[in-house]
Amino acid sequence: MQMKDLRFALNAIQWINVKADPNDPDSESLWRFADPSFVAEYPGVLEQIRAAGFDATMMEVLATQTLQSFAGMIERAGLKLAPGYVQVPLMSDHGDRFEKGSFERAHWFDGVRRRAEESNYFGLKTVFLAAEVNYLASRWENPAIGYEFSQDRLDELTQLIDEAVDVLNAEGVRPGLHNHVGTWIETEYEYEHVLNSIGADRLGASFDIGHLEWAGISAKDAIAKWADRVQDLHLKDLDLDIARRTREEGLSYTRATDLGLYLEPGLGDLDLVGTLEALPDDFGGWVIIEVDRASMDPVASAQHTARWLAEVTADVSRRSR
Repeated sequence: MQMKDLRFALNAIQWINVKADPNDPDSESLWRFADPSFVAEYPGVLEQIRAAGFDATMMEVLATQTLQSFAGMIERAGLKLAPGYVQVPLMSDHGDRFEKGSFERAHWFDGVRRRAEESNYFGLKTVFLAAEVNYLASRWENPAIGYEFSQDRLDELTQLIDEAVDVLNAEGVRPGLHNHVGTWIETEYEYEHVLNSIGADRLGASFDIGHLEWAGISAKDAIAKWADRVQDLHLKDLDLDIARRTREEGLSYTRATDLGLYLEPGLGDLDLVGTLEALPDDFGGWVIIEVDRASMDPVASAQHTARWLAEVTADVSRRSR
């Protein structure tokens, strides 16, 4: 796959996953999408993404927005949209085991239906489908090692994902399974179990390159093995020494993030260009670049990321001539 042929977007996460005091790494970590006041700041963030040099961003409609207001905001920013992200909560994590066919089980997937509705409204036919990020679960404190693995739990989650896939497929949206460190689907065995349990005609693979490598999995090998199912990607760079320390020293997800695990593309240790070049020739999906915690001001981070992208696509283009 030629880098120049890929479609890239920037997730707004540089502005979202921040410290209460940017100068104090021990200050509270904030997730701005959950802050009702962020809706007033969102248009400015999108304008900064466009000004940095990106023409697309990931679909993320706030709970405090209508589809129409989000659409107007995107149009005014001059951006296109790349596929969004939906999580499937594990019932037993929330003290529930609703029976199939029950009112409660049907409504368990309301968030999935909402994401299908959003995707269709904006003409997006794929979506990233992941296990729930549960900040109270034990894996948040013990990430990237498959902590407290349970086959029964994985089977329960696989069944719920299977039902979520049905919901999305019925609405004409194809989900891609998304691995995420700190969730119940973070290891190679776990995501392969789900992919092997649900047919390729219903579920693709939408890997996160950084989360594969954080868990000690070769992203290139994962792409090669599942080349016929890879449909979209999240791309991020990492400090692999910190990633190793989380596995060997028991650093929590939050601590690893605060120590600087995430870096702008080109500043970390991953072979991002080589990984993207490993994509199959017929790959037609989106590559969404993420800097889960910026190592600099968010605007500077986005500008650096845009420059890196321009440089590596131009360099690959020159080498291919």
